[in-house]
Amino acid sequence: MYMAKVIGSVVSTQKDPSLVGRKLMIVQPVNSDGQAVRHQEVAADSVGAGVGEYVLLVRGAGARRANRNEETARDVNDCSIVGIIDRFDK
Repeated sequence: MYMAKVIGSVVSTQKDPSLVGRKLMIVQPVNSDGQAVRHQEVAADSVGAGVGEYVLLVRGAGARRANRNEETARDVNDCSIVGIIDRFDK
């Protein structure tokens, strides 16, 4: 899992059928101090996260399983928000 901050959203009217009905958010990966690392990316939100919240991300096969329903055998998702971070304790 990875930590990130939600910084925006993406609206896409034309997309793969496996993404229909999913909220797409722009996330900035962060370290445990909340500082940006790497580049921004788009993640499918499965927990109702909002702009400004810190979240947990999964990538690859984990991301495809996070939003899976039995009707969608083919899923193009590669990054999913699976949790909202309440605080960082170090």
